[in-house]
Amino acid sequence: MKNLIIFTFLFRFFLCAAQSETDIQLAQHYFTSGEFDKATSYYEKLYTSQSTKVYFTRYLECLMQIKDYKTAEKTIKKHISQNKNDKEIQVILGQFYEDIDEPQKSIKVYEDLLSSFSNDPGEIINLYQLFIGKGKFDIAKKVLDKGKKIASYYPFNFQYADLYSLTGNNRLMLEEYIDYLLIQPTMAETIQNAISSRVDLSQSDGKDYLILKEILLQKIQVDNSNFIYAEMLIWLFVQNKNFSAAFTQVVALDKRIQGDGLRVLDLGTICLENKSYAIARNCFNYVIALGIDNQYYIESQKLLLNSRFIELTTNRAYNQSEIDATLADYNVALTRLGKTKFTIGILNEQAHILAFYADRASEAIIILQDAILIQSLTDIQRAQLKMQLADIEVLKGDIWEASLLYMQIDKDFKFEAIGDEAKYKNARIFYFDGEFDFAQSQLNILKESTSKIIANDAMHLSVSITENFGLDSNYTAMTWFSSAE
Repeated sequence: MKNLIIFTFLFRFFLCAAQSETDIQLAQHYFTSGEFDKATSYYEKLYTSQSTKVYFTRYLECLMQIKDYKTAEKTIKKHISQNKNDKEIQVILGQFYEDIDEPQKSIKVYEDLLSSFSNDPGEIINLYQLFIGKGKFDIAKKVLDKGKKIASYYPFNFQYADLYSLTGNNRLMLEEYIDYLLIQPTMAETIQNAISSRVDLSQSDGKDYLILKEILLQKIQVDNSNFIYAEMLIWLFVQNKNFSAAFTQVVALDKRIQGDGLRVLDLGTICLENKSYAIARNCFNYVIALGIDNQYYIESQKLLLNSRFIELTTNRAYNQSEIDATLADYNVALTRLGKTKFTIGILNEQAHILAFYADRASEAIIILQDAILIQSLTDIQRAQLKMQLADIEVLKGDIWEASLLYMQIDKDFKFEAIGDEAKYKNARIFYFDGEFDFAQSQLNILKESTSKIIANDAMHLSVSITENFGLDSNYTAMTWFSSAE
């Protein structure tokens, strides 16, 4: 008997579940098909059995479609009584009265909402967002205005900025963001991201750029002791790529706070990334001028030279005076810092410029040979020096000495990117010398390199050999081509 009762209960349960699933499918089918009369009866049944927000929303939409406003109003009020803390349903009631052209009732609902919320910032922001979601910006502002009075301890600047952005008042939006900086200076990056996502600051004559610049300059004039506004102005100039103005401001700020030059160094790095080499060098020279005891002295010296190196090696329109000036900077730096494991990068760059730009390969080779003997170098540092030395030996035409160095690096770093690079360069050596079979065998290995750049280079050279090798019986044309290359 007991088993029969359990079986009967389970049978009825599954039967009800199956029936409920069928009702859901039919309700969705009729709703999607626009047969709202039929959909209404199913959603009414579903909502009666489970008064969830999903069923409520669909049932209400069906009632509005068939213009059964009396039932719709009754349903909304019933749902409010069951969910008294859900402000969204009350907003829906106000919207309902608007939709059926009963504005006075709608106003009464909204006034009740405005008079009933607490001083909890979370509740205030939630109600504000509900009105924003309905496009009711005026009422949303009233929520914020009241919230600002009854919860004065909480800053609603982000909400006001959001509202002004939506209503197209960018000046007020920007003022709210900048005012918030004084309350929470640590939020500077968040505010910068918010501003960048909403206005275009890239044009120096752009309206929003000029407005923000005006706001910040006014703030600085009123309160010159607060550095956050100056930092924002520097950020603004960087967004506009006005690096000259940014440099002037950042130096002035660094001097005012008796800083260590870090802000100026950071700006120099940004300028370097944006190929504004002259301003980058101004930044690095400023930090260097702070003295050798400054913690950023060596880094600034390296970056100064690196800016010279990048500009020279990427700009084809250089002249002899620029090469001489660059090498002079390297000599001054090495005199100050010495030749140690900490200046290996400087020595490597100096040798590269001497060999490939100043036509002084012999001097470059001596510098690198001496550098390789420096005590306490890491294996990778020594390999980098050998790689540069081998490249210069190729330039001089001593391919066998270069090949020996490449093979040493390949052997020592067989499973690393620098080893693959050395293997590829060594394969090119044999290609240049007309040993096409051996070059091809090395390139076939490198096609599987974990370095995509090396693998692609190897593939390109391999294809070139495959397509051209053996076009004539004595390989003369291919040999001429490889020698010329």
